Amino acid sequence: MQQLLQLVEQHKAGMPVGIFSVCSAHPWVLKAALRQAKARGTPVLVEATSNQVNQFGGYTGQTAAQFRDALWRLADEVGLARDRVWLGGDHLGPNAWQDRPAQEAMALAETLIDDYVRAGFRKIHLDCSMSCAGDPAPLGDATVAERAARLCAVAERAWAQSGGEAPVYVIGTEVPVPGGAQEAQAGLQVTTPQAVAQTLETHRIAWQKAELNDAWQRTIALVVQPGVEFDHHSVEHYQPQRADALSHFIERQPGMIYEAHSTDYQPPQAYRQLVRDHFAILKVGPALTFALREALFALDRIEREWLGERQSAQLCATLEQVMREQPQQWSRYYHGTPHQQYLDRHYSLSDRVRYYWPQPQVQQAVDGLLDNLRRSPAPLALLSQYLPDQARALNAGELSADPQEWVLHKVTQVLDDYHVACYPEGR
Repeated sequence: MQQLLQLVEQHKAGMPVGIFSVCSAHPWVLKAALRQAKARGTPVLVEATSNQVNQFGGYTGQTAAQFRDALWRLADEVGLARDRVWLGGDHLGPNAWQDRPAQEAMALAETLIDDYVRAGFRKIHLDCSMSCAGDPAPLGDATVAERAARLCAVAERAWAQSGGEAPVYVIGTEVPVPGGAQEAQAGLQVTTPQAVAQTLETHRIAWQKAELNDAWQRTIALVVQPGVEFDHHSVEHYQPQRADALSHFIERQPGMIYEAHSTDYQPPQAYRQLVRDHFAILKVGPALTFALREALFALDRIEREWLGERQSAQLCATLEQVMREQPQQWSRYYHGTPHQQYLDRHYSLSDRVRYYWPQPQVQQAVDGLLDNLRRSPAPLALLSQYLPDQARALNAGELSADPQEWVLHKVTQVLDDYHVACYPEGR
């Protein structure tokens, strides 16, 4: 990805530029991101995780090629050139198969990497930090690096055979939990420069042993913990002074920046500061579907107040019923009293609601809600009560009267905070 390599060069030359990565499979979130890229004249980086998209379909039911094709269809719909859609793979490794012996899990990970690269994914996060069945916990840095190098070799072969731009790689052993922490944060530790130095050295040696010197020149970022995280109901905000030594360390590493995961729900100024402090790749996921959920829940309230309970599509009630009947995606994470579990199901910042939007009953309720509000448009005053920003934009003639557009607008507000941080002064 020559353009991404150029962005890293610009950042290393002193420009406070970065890029944010959209980690979501929801088509409305992706549509909002693609539209923003078209309107702003920028590329859009979209990443899929190994649990989300893999050779068995993942929880989305999509292989890497199917995810790519669905994203490209959306890009075509909004009129964004496909070469401005950058595809990335996040947490690619044995993550989805940790319950299996390492030999088996790594063989599955090799197929995963091969599929992603052949499908055109060019930003590859190699994550072998997790222990598999029979492994010690935690794994040593050398083992993590050796396994990552093994997968890098697979990616390089797949690229050589399939053609296109060369992949770029992200490494790192201090990887936050995908989708946010499962429990309340206590004493979150910022990665130390010593840990970064150790990670870089062990990976460099592993790449050298595997004769991957050219690929090492395209290893552009390291995942670290800058002191940002969120759990079900709280956010650990970025404090630049805590990451000062970490920030200065990477300045001495040619061609290398940091990638920050779990940046969701930070205030806008934190994103600007993170980019300036060389955490120049910002990952966002649950905050986008959280905004989507907020908007749809607001529409549910508008519909029920406007049309009455009997005529409404009962989206929130349907979603609650489906989540209770199919608890697999939340029961291991949400604990406490029945009422606390209810609050977590609907309002947790980890937003495990996102797994339930594709369910047929939920999709039907969403469609019914939108159809009802299209046939019987609610008054501006009611929209203002539950979606005030969207009401103001509608009243100013800046937003369509279609209720789906209100949802996309709310998602775009989250994306805009990231865009401003990564493209200062309109760069």
